[in-house]
Amino acid sequence: MPSSTSILMASALALFSTVNSHMIMNSPTPYGKSSLNNSPLAADGSDFPCKQRSGVYDAEGASNTMPIGVNQTLSFTGSATHGGGSCQVSLTSDLTPTASSTWQVIYSILGGCPVDAAGNLPEDPTGSGATKFQFSIPEGISPGKYTLAWTWFNKVGNREMYMNCAPVTVTAAAGKRDTIEAAPLSERAEFPPMFVANACGSCSTPDDENSVLMFPNPGQYVQYAGSSPFFSPTCACNAAAMVNGSSSAAAPPASGAQAPAATVSTLAASSVATPAPVPATVAAGSAVASAIASAFPTTFSVVASAPVASSAPTAANPPAPVSSSTGTTPSAGALTGPCTTVGEFNCIAGNSFQQCASGAWSVVQPMAPGTFCTTGMSASLTISKRSRVRFSKEHIARHFARSGF
Repeated sequence: MPSSTSILMASALALFSTVNSHMIMNSPTPYGKSSLNNSPLAADGSDFPCKQRSGVYDAEGASNTMPIGVNQTLSFTGSATHGGGSCQVSLTSDLTPTASSTWQVIYSILGGCPVDAAGNLPEDPTGSGATKFQFSIPEGISPGKYTLAWTWFNKVGNREMYMNCAPVTVTAAAGKRDTIEAAPLSERAEFPPMFVANACGSCSTPDDENSVLMFPNPGQYVQYAGSSPFFSPTCACNAAAMVNGSSSAAAPPASGAQAPAATVSTLAASSVATPAPVPATVAAGSAVASAIASAFPTTFSVVASAPVASSAPTAANPPAPVSSSTGTTPSAGALTGPCTTVGEFNCIAGNSFQQCASGAWSVVQPMAPGTFCTTGMSASLTISKRSRVRFSKEHIARHFARSGF
C-alpha cells in the first residue's frame, strides 16, 4: 500500500505539471514573452492588465502587423485547457495599458476556447494541440498602434481569468485608399467593453463546471466553438461590461429586457483561411440555438454572418408567412399563441424575427443593425448583411468640386 507521503508527492507532482502546462498565447506574439508565465491573473487584480511584471511591455521584436479585414491566427502553447471555456480578443489604444485603460472587444469565442475537450490535453508544456482560431481587425478600427489582449475564462477548475497582451500595428485594408477617419475606438458601439471577472477580489463567475461563460455583451463578431450550455454571469469587475449594468455587482438583463444583438460567426475554428462571406444560418433546434435560448430566454437577438464585412443584395420579400402552427397573426406577419414546430423561425418583413419555443411563439425581436433575414417560416434563420458604401476622401472631394462647393 502506498504511503501517505508518496500519495501527497504524486498529487503535488500532478498539480505542478498541470500548472506548468497552463495556456499561453503563442500568436499574436505577446509582449515580454521571455518574462511571461502561463498562470492566470491574480484574483485580487494586482497584476491586471496583461500580467504586470518587470518588462511587461517589452516588445522583444514582436510587431504583429494586421491589415484590416485580413485573417489573423490566435494560437496557444500548453496543454492545461481546463475543459475549454470562453475567450475574447480586445484592443486598447494605450500602448502601456494600466488598470484604468479602456478595452474594446473585436471578437468573442463562446465555448470551445482554447479547445472543445473535456479536462486537459495530454501533458505537454510546449504543446500546440489547442484549436487555432481565426479573427480579423474589423472595419471601423482606424489604422495605428494598439495593444491587443486575449482573455480566457476556463470551464473546469478554479474560477480564473487568463490574460496575455501583444503589440499590434493595424494597417489599412490592401488595395484601399484612405477613407474618412473612423470614430475613436472607445466611441464605437459595435465594440463593447472587455468582460473582466475573477481578477478584482470582489466578483467571481459562478462555480459551474458543466457550462461555459456567455459574455453579457459579446459584440458584433462572435464564434460559437463549443458544445456546452452557457451560464450568465451575475457581476463584472468593470460595470460597463454588464448589459444594463450600473455597478460592479450589476445583474444580467431582467426577463423581457432587450439585450444587444450579436452577429454570430458559424465558421469552424481552424488555421485555414476563412472562405468568402456568404449568408449563414442558425439551425432551429441546434446546439447553438438551444444554448442561446437557455442563456438569454426570449431576450437575445440571434443573427449570423461571416466575421468580415460583406456586400449582399437585399432579399426580395415573399408574401406573409402561412404557418402550420396554431398561433394567430395579429399584424405584419407576427405570430402569437401556441405553436407546434419547436425551433421554427418566423422572419417578419426581413427586419425582425421570432421563434417557436416551449410550445409558444416568442416575442418579436429586431434584427441586428445592417442585417436582414429572409421573410417567411423556416427551420433555420437565414441572415445576410446589407451592403455598406465607403467613400474615399478623394471621391468626396471630387463630388463637392463638381457640385460647386
